[in-house]
Amino acid sequence: MYTPRHTAYRYPVMKIRIKGNSLRYRLTRTDTALLAEEGHLREAVDFGSKQLFYALQVVDEEQLSATFKDDTITVYIPAKLLQEFSDTDKVGFEGLHGNLHLLVEKDFTCLDNVAEDQSDNYPNPLAAKKK
Repeated sequence: MYTPRHTAYRYPVMKIRIKGNSLRYRLTRTDTALLAEEGHLREAVDFGSKQLFYALQVVDEEQLSATFKDDTITVYIPAKLLQEFSDTDKVGFEGLHGNLHLLVEKDFTCLDNVAEDQSDNYPNPLAAKKK
């Protein structure tokens, strides 16, 4: 098992949204760079006596896939998709793993004023239209 540089207590961190039968990961610029450099990211949600981990792992496969084992949700990202995601304006990519919908996307700055630090988020392409 690897020891991630990214921990649950260090900002910035990737975000995860679980809704029904879908998983959505949102990555900051630093998250994307670390994933490309190290081939994996992992974060934790601390429930006190137990933790839930969520991770991204780069693989030499053609399709997105996912597992849930040992209290860890892992989404496996084809290296080819990550390279396109990192090197272009592509917003994200998605796929199905059985009935599970998977989405990995760039975390854009919000158009509304929010309290959280968004300095590492991607510039929102709609910001110019709002002015």
